[in-house]
Amino acid sequence: MPQHKTSSAQTCPVARSLDLIGDRWMLLVVRDAFDGVQRFGDFQRSLGVARNILSDRLRRLVEADILQVQPASDGSAYQEYVLTETGNNLFPIVVALRQWGERHLFTRSEEHSLLIDKRTRKPVPFMTLRNEKGGALSADQTEVKKVS
Repeated sequence: MPQHKTSSAQTCPVARSLDLIGDRWMLLVVRDAFDGVQRFGDFQRSLGVARNILSDRLRRLVEADILQVQPASDGSAYQEYVLTETGNNLFPIVVALRQWGERHLFTRSEEHSLLIDKRTRKPVPFMTLRNEKGGALSADQTEVKKVS
């Protein structure tokens, strides 16, 4: 059985990304951060995750510059975890997973959450890759090119 390469040895951006954020708890912490969760206890209550696992995931997200730690905005002794620019760049990934799940993992009548545009109060349209002219782009219209 082949050995799993470490992130730095991976030449595939998908593999490197999964090595960093492909863990269930990592993505759920990021999801909650997008939903405004900032404190350890709030993450733990929302996720129902063990303290040691949450501590590890928060530490790794900070080390990866996805979250940063800052003093609590209310002046208390707590600290808060906030998304960095790198973390905010994960928003389309979280939305794509959400929309795929909405489309394929729920029946029409099954209750679930929806991502709503705050301005229009309507569901966010399904994400679609676009070519340079604005047309929809499918997997069979793309290829991976190795760069050196």
